[in-house]
Amino acid sequence: MSANDFSDRIRGPRIDLTTALSNDDDALIVGLIAAGEGDDGPSLLLVDDLLDDEAAEQITASLTALGAKGSAGEVTKVPAPAALPVGIVLAVGLGGVAHLDDAEKVRQAAGAAMRALDGSARVVSTLSAANLRAAAEGAYLGAYRFDEVRSAKSAPTELPPSTVLLAVDAKTKQAKADLDHAVIVADSVAIARDFVNTPPNILFPAEFAERTRVLASKAGLKVEILDDVELAKSGYGGIIGVGQGSSRKPRLVRLTHEAKGAERTVALVGKGITFDTGGISIKPAAGMDHMTSDMGGAAAVIASTIAAARLDVPVTVIATVPMAENMPSATAQRPGDVLTQYGGTTVEVLNTDAEGRLILADAIVRACEDEPDFLIDTATLTGAQMVALGTRTPGVLGTEDFRDRVATISQSVGENGWPMPLPDELRSDLDSRVADLANVTNHRWGGMLSAAMFLREFVADGLDWAHIDVAGPAFNTGGPWGYTGKGGTGVPVRTIVAVIEDIAGAK
Repeated sequence: MSANDFSDRIRGPRIDLTTALSNDDDALIVGLIAAGEGDDGPSLLLVDDLLDDEAAEQITASLTALGAKGSAGEVTKVPAPAALPVGIVLAVGLGGVAHLDDAEKVRQAAGAAMRALDGSARVVSTLSAANLRAAAEGAYLGAYRFDEVRSAKSAPTELPPSTVLLAVDAKTKQAKADLDHAVIVADSVAIARDFVNTPPNILFPAEFAERTRVLASKAGLKVEILDDVELAKSGYGGIIGVGQGSSRKPRLVRLTHEAKGAERTVALVGKGITFDTGGISIKPAAGMDHMTSDMGGAAAVIASTIAAARLDVPVTVIATVPMAENMPSATAQRPGDVLTQYGGTTVEVLNTDAEGRLILADAIVRACEDEPDFLIDTATLTGAQMVALGTRTPGVLGTEDFRDRVATISQSVGENGWPMPLPDELRSDLDSRVADLANVTNHRWGGMLSAAMFLREFVADGLDWAHIDVAGPAFNTGGPWGYTGKGGTGVPVRTIVAVIEDIAGAK
């Protein structure tokens, strides 16, 4: 797939608003609310005038006969009443009535419904009655598929819905604005998923940079790309050191969203290791294929910057994205080598598999030269993140107040970032025998924290900074759930976009 084809790819269904069912509709998605104390059974989440009482009663009776409870994520299909112009009704559980105020429950329900509706081209959903934005985001992401490298032999015979209509009482200006926002955010998440899901023999640094250039230019962003010659000339020792073992040379991409009248600047940095073998400190073979996701931070930063431009957020956003492939070869850096990072700090490379922090350090120093008000970096940085927090909970570290602000916002959008400390006693463990710093400690304790502490050495003094470790959350190696399929998840795009919007609104 060419860079232009990649940028033009349709990543989700067309989503619009409706006030009524029509003969063109194939299926109806209804929310099912679990029975509370004193209730006879679960109840339907409906929009006024979409169904008459008789049709609603028939659907409820069918669901009850099949044992549907309305528990969160439960999916039950029943034939539609004869009076309705659709063939299927799909009920998706929302849990108790209190969950109607939980946007993430609605988002997960919408995604689960879409994953269960392969073969229905056009569907209507009532989940918008609980939360329109969440229903739109969940539907868009639940319908996401990545089939670009499949041949006809394994191409899916049934596709997810191509059109989703969210039921509303009236098509108001606010409803349209909420829908437009949700689709832009969800499409940006899908862009990040596409990058992560693209195989590493196709998405190497030069191709990653070119696809980024095409996407960003179409969004109106200013784009700058440095190749390996320019990187070496400018002193980007971390990026050059990590990338020197590969025949596919590194790149540094800079994207700028210049907002008119912006009073604040947000710098974004994302780790873009297009494949990570571990280098000379080579990884075990088992699970190494998952390292196709080691550019998940870069993918999220690129997608978030594009979202900021499409949403016209009144904040200047500058993304600095290092891209490299970490391979073992005769030219690869060795354990014991000392490199000079951009800005002059020397680092002893004790483990070449701790490479992400080396390219991030270069990018962070360059990002700080723009004198931003805030800096967010994100990376699939440490296996220790998964040991500490599991595969779905990002670790958020950094300056205390901004760290907590980012984590709180992350939880509010359903990506569930969790604040983690930077204990001072760990800093001395990064001291090197011969250089300013070592890239790893001499023990396994607090690995996520030590990696962030290494990055802190390169952040400008006094700058509000947050580091988001998404080693597990960026790539789902298990079964699908909610609006999340296998492979790239797009985490933490929604967090970053929401933080940028929060900064814009904090006058």
